[in-house]
Amino acid sequence: MSRILHLGKFYPPFAGGIENFLADLMPAQAELGDTVAALVHDHQPRLSRFFAPVQVEKFDEKGKLISIPTFEKGGIYRAPSYGRLLYAPVSPQFPFWLNRILHEWKPQLLHLHLPNTSAFFALWLPSARRIPWIIHWHADVVSALNKKLSIAYKAYRPFEQRLLAHAHTIIATSEPYLASSTALQPWQDKCQVIPLGIARDRLPEPTPQAKHWAEQQWGTKTTNTIASSNRIGNGTKTTRILTVGRLTYYKGHEVLIRAIANVNGAQVIIVGKGELQQRLEGLITELNLAQQIKLLGYCRDAELTALFATCDCFCLPSLERTEAFGVVLLEAMRYAKPIIASAIPGSGVTWVIKETGLFVPPQNPQALAQALQQLIDNPHKRTRLGEAARQRFEQLFDINKVAKKMSELYRQI
Repeated sequence: MSRILHLGKFYPPFAGGIENFLADLMPAQAELGDTVAALVHDHQPRLSRFFAPVQVEKFDEKGKLISIPTFEKGGIYRAPSYGRLLYAPVSPQFPFWLNRILHEWKPQLLHLHLPNTSAFFALWLPSARRIPWIIHWHADVVSALNKKLSIAYKAYRPFEQRLLAHAHTIIATSEPYLASSTALQPWQDKCQVIPLGIARDRLPEPTPQAKHWAEQQWGTKTTNTIASSNRIGNGTKTTRILTVGRLTYYKGHEVLIRAIANVNGAQVIIVGKGELQQRLEGLITELNLAQQIKLLGYCRDAELTALFATCDCFCLPSLERTEAFGVVLLEAMRYAKPIIASAIPGSGVTWVIKETGLFVPPQNPQALAQALQQLIDNPHKRTRLGEAARQRFEQLFDINKVAKKMSELYRQI
């Protein structure tokens, strides 16, 4: 079997789709017989950290933590980092940690998860260049909405292209994203598509305590009819809408908030932290939506699964192709939740939830409000779409199926 070293940006408990994917993938690979380790950045700035792995972790079907012994199955190495610059971790020690792992752990193959500026160090390490690379292309760096990122990409692109040139194989996460990625166009002959996945047993049915907590977050508010700027309760049950994601420029939370101002019967919880929190709080206050929308901040895994299990539908209002796949969509699909998402040109989002949800043009609060109202007014449609979502998850996105495809690729290389 294969001996694999993953290079990633972060690893849980850092909250993120790519991070959750890697945390689910590694135990699944270990169960198939592959020996796996990962070098990532410590998500908390520390003055020092000893060079040592922590254990690979997984969860049983009841949500109990299971640790795979480090010495048998590799581990997670967290290189010290000192904050972030344009979302990129600042980690001067990363190349030294990488070089030491390569010499001591002796992987047969490098699996690089991009975007990640620290992966560039592999270009200058002879020990890295001597073994084959797989590049996992999670997203393009270019952004139409973030000018600083677009300017920085001019310096990033030459190194990115050198990495792609050296890679044996490039994995894209969906056909639409592969077809629309300018960066990948010169390398189509070495690209193949393997979708992302998640571990079903990481998302168990919530415990009674967690479910009680979730019910408290949703509360017992009643729906409100829309009458100019005033809202009057009519006593009927609300439809619970959940969205999860970092409060950042491309996630489209502002669009969702503005849409709710024109929706009857919705209650929204937004899970996540980020630089736009104060701006979103101000918008909620300005639109008099404090009774309908709650910014919940960070949630622990048990709390998040309880929110997924108790919501009525999930919304992903992202604005651009930076939302390349939407791992969080898979979590909603696992719980059989209907989805409303932005139909982002060139993104994999529409492929992920194909025929299991509703799509709206990005950056369009009016269209989003209409789609939300459609699901609020039609519970039977919510049930039908939710069941279709669950079936699609089981067919394509279970992490064990993804890990098998990955292992077959490793053996070919």
